Amino acid sequence: MTIDWANFTPYSALAGGALLGAAATILWLWNGRIAGISGILGGLLPPKRGDNNAWRAAFIIGLIISPLVYSLFAELPVIQIEANLPTLIVAGLLVGIGTRYGAGCTSGHGVCGLARFSPRSLVATLSFMFTGFVTVWLVRHLFS
Repeated sequence: MTIDWANFTPYSALAGGALLGAAATILWLWNGRIAGISGILGGLLPPKRGDNNAWRAAFIIGLIISPLVYSLFAELPVIQIEANLPTLIVAGLLVGIGTRYGAGCTSGHGVCGLARFSPRSLVATLSFMFTGFVTVWLVRHLFS
């Protein structure tokens, strides 16, 4: 394994991780909620009765607006998708099904759950990371 030193950006990654950790902590301390994207979006569609959904909408809007604000200060990276539309649709459906069966996503389990030392989140994170590694290996080495 080699590191592409010309494109290695540890400071932006560190800043992004710190911002993500701070946002998850603030949401938990001020609202008592976990910053799991699938749960936040799932609570909007359909809206949960008796829940103030304004924070959910603000969170999702923030996810959409953040790259636009970032682009005012730096150039956005080029997005390169190396899959066709049917593959992306199947992958999206599998991720959606997985987040429902796993009771959360990478942000809920991997970021917030592991920070709370949740055994369930540890098992979930190990499961989806292992599945991701196996899938990439199969697609790149066996099916290509």
